[in-house]
Amino acid sequence: MRIFVTGATGFIGSATVKDLLAAGHQVLGLARSDASAAALSDLGVAVQRGDLTDLDSLVAGAKACDGVIHTAFIHDFSQYAANIETDRRAVEALVGALAGTDKALAIASGTLMVSSVTGRAATERDAPPSADAPRAASELLVLGARGVRGSVVRLPPTVHGAGDQGFMRLMIAAAREKGVSPYVGDGANRWPAVHRLDAARVFSLAMQRTGPSSALHAVGEEGVAIRAVAETIGAALGLPVRSVTPEEAPAHFGFIGAFLGRDNPTSSAWTRSELGWSPKGPGLLSDLREHYLAA
Repeated sequence: MRIFVTGATGFIGSATVKDLLAAGHQVLGLARSDASAAALSDLGVAVQRGDLTDLDSLVAGAKACDGVIHTAFIHDFSQYAANIETDRRAVEALVGALAGTDKALAIASGTLMVSSVTGRAATERDAPPSADAPRAASELLVLGARGVRGSVVRLPPTVHGAGDQGFMRLMIAAAREKGVSPYVGDGANRWPAVHRLDAARVFSLAMQRTGPSSALHAVGEEGVAIRAVAETIGAALGLPVRSVTPEEAPAHFGFIGAFLGRDNPTSSAWTRSELGWSPKGPGLLSDLREHYLAA
């Protein structure tokens, strides 16, 4: 297959491109800069110049390929609402380009969209709490598209591995700066996790799906207690570990403090069965000890 990938030089997108190439696919990668274009060319990837606001470029890339993987997102949380709308418009353009073709489309979403409120792990059948929830509109566009083999790949808040600059790096940086490694409340709330190479494999396998459009959960570990994460960081850095209240969390963690108290156990049992997917990467705590926190 020839597959169009947005976010092709990003944390997850770059791993996905390499997985696709290793599986024998051809890749057309979206590049918004000369540096990104050069990086893709060095891998033997064809380049489509443009960005998420260039809808004509997205449509052209989609129409030129047999499938589309959309991992790009503008990670500027100061403009989060605007970036959600940019993503919705991009997904709408991709869906329109593929409608009626029976081509595959896989987009990135997040498991925090379906945080547990019932005490059980969220499953692929669970929907966002409302159509107004962040990225819910993009999910609905894909799942409701006609003549498109759609997959919504929900990623955990903790996608870890080489090159990670996300929540785990921010937790470690905050601990070093403040001299303490805290958790929120009793720290029993759980976050799912996955290694980036395993997440990339889900996107690649989604291109082969022939069943009805559905959500997929790229989840390697169903739930890692945030207290265990704080204790792992504290032990490695020689820092005290303590509880903070939800009100205190933003002062310590910054914007991620609003998320760290969320409970989000998430199952990937159906995804594993549907795709024949079995995560191979290290677990979150061992990855933290061996690669994030090693002296």
